[in-house]
Amino acid sequence: MDSPLRRKPGTTNLFFLVLLLSTNLLTLFLSSTFYSTSCSFSPPKAPTTTTVSATSDNLPPEFLAFTSGQLLPFGVNRNFDSDTLYPPVGRSCTLFPDELRRFMSYKVNGSCPDDELLAQKLLLKGCEPLPRRRCRPSASPISVEPTPLPTSLWTTPSNSSVVWTAYTCKDYECLINRRNQKGFDDCKDCFDLQGREKNRWMSTKSNGIDFSIDDVLATKPPGTIRIGLDIGGGVATFAVRMRERNITIVTTSMNLNGPFNNFIAARGVVPLYISISQRLPFFDNTLDIVHSMHVLSNWIPTTLLHFLLFDIYRVLRPGGLFWLDHFFCLGDEFKQVYGPLIESVGFKKVKWVEGKKLDRGPQRKEMYLSALLEKPLKNSWGL
Repeated sequence: MDSPLRRKPGTTNLFFLVLLLSTNLLTLFLSSTFYSTSCSFSPPKAPTTTTVSATSDNLPPEFLAFTSGQLLPFGVNRNFDSDTLYPPVGRSCTLFPDELRRFMSYKVNGSCPDDELLAQKLLLKGCEPLPRRRCRPSASPISVEPTPLPTSLWTTPSNSSVVWTAYTCKDYECLINRRNQKGFDDCKDCFDLQGREKNRWMSTKSNGIDFSIDDVLATKPPGTIRIGLDIGGGVATFAVRMRERNITIVTTSMNLNGPFNNFIAARGVVPLYISISQRLPFFDNTLDIVHSMHVLSNWIPTTLLHFLLFDIYRVLRPGGLFWLDHFFCLGDEFKQVYGPLIESVGFKKVKWVEGKKLDRGPQRKEMYLSALLEKPLKNSWGL
């Protein structure tokens, strides 16, 4: 097999120096001009009190060191069709220079700041993926080995698996009991593995909106659902249920006032720390199933939701399943906006159940949609 790296013959040191300087200048120019002209959907402007032009004068040196084009040591690489490697981090980060400067200020080869909240806020603002850093993240000084599989799937992890400074609760006992506390937290009762988590997706309820995993799997030939993704999967109970059926699920989750990613990993399944804004990091036509419960709802801007649904369609293989679990909106919104939007993507309806959400009273006209949708097995691109 031919090596993908080829050394350019006869190149002088002076040529490399000139090329390096010109490449870095070009990178800075592109980072401040390209995105403003290449896309009709412009990102929101940062508040005027923090907006600063994206130049080397006001961005942290470590950010510039990481995002500047890096010359490949053996010259042009035919896979890149270039002699320069550009990291996929840029303009969205520069919209928030104060936060970016704090995140990228640290001692190289030293310890990273304990700044999980700052990092997550940057990510949620669109600085995604976050810039890499040349420092070591904090960890518990009393870390222990995880609980072995399969016991770990339904066991609360050790408190030493988490650095707790970013959260209101400082141990798992507090997280389990916060279902009784006042106020709102994301997935408030998720950490109690002996509570509602123990029975999720195990049976079909009379309202028809709650599908069971076994009923969903029964819609496809045995063994053809093997790998998939759960978007916004809380503490990954869906992935655990599927693992018990020899199916591998990757779970995306944010750490919204709780160590969701740590908890998922401690259970022995795979967490993926990305927001709903990021393009799904899977190749086209590869996953057997994509699931999402509650997360995909009317709080997401409509255009972003449309892009996201098409991204789900993209990563599913022909014949793959999209389980839209408890999509929430108002009845009028569903008829006028969300129903037509979902149908426009091109999925085949396997199950489609609409039901009223009555926990806050019928006068609100709130509703749920649970749907099992299939990407067409044939001609899935020619609709």
